[in-house]
Amino acid sequence: MFRMTPLIEFTLLAFGSLFVIVDPIAVVPGFLAITPSDTPEQRERMARIASFVMAGVLLAFALLGKWIFQFTGITLPAFQIAGSVLLLRIALDMLYAKRSAAQETSEEVEAGATKEDIAITPLGVPMLAGPGAISTALILLSQARGGSLSFSRR
Repeated sequence: MFRMTPLIEFTLLAFGSLFVIVDPIAVVPGFLAITPSDTPEQRERMARIASFVMAGVLLAFALLGKWIFQFTGITLPAFQIAGSVLLLRIALDMLYAKRSAAQETSEEVEAGATKEDIAITPLGVPMLAGPGAISTALILLSQARGGSLSFSRR
């Protein structure tokens, strides 16, 4: 029987987890509602910038999350519990086929409709890189390091 290497297994787990939580396909209707008068070129530019912003925010939290949490006094177990509860809420909303308010609210879509450029906010953050995606990225990072990531103060 073919056995995948742990790196490939973890990469597939991380990609699948982040793709489901970020849920770029579900963001499309909100994006189209926010940009009704923009040209296809403007929409493509905003989508590209939003993708880079989302990747940057998730990478920043993955790289600097330890120090951010040390500064605020949050421990990894506390964050994992809070993140797990948030992910459970999102999963239950997905089960009932509705968009979670933890990912995007109707107020964000309405506020975005009044802005000229929505690439960074509300599209990049929080619609794509919301609290669920940040929680998932940090939890995956701690799993990649074998659970040895410690956010406690020394």
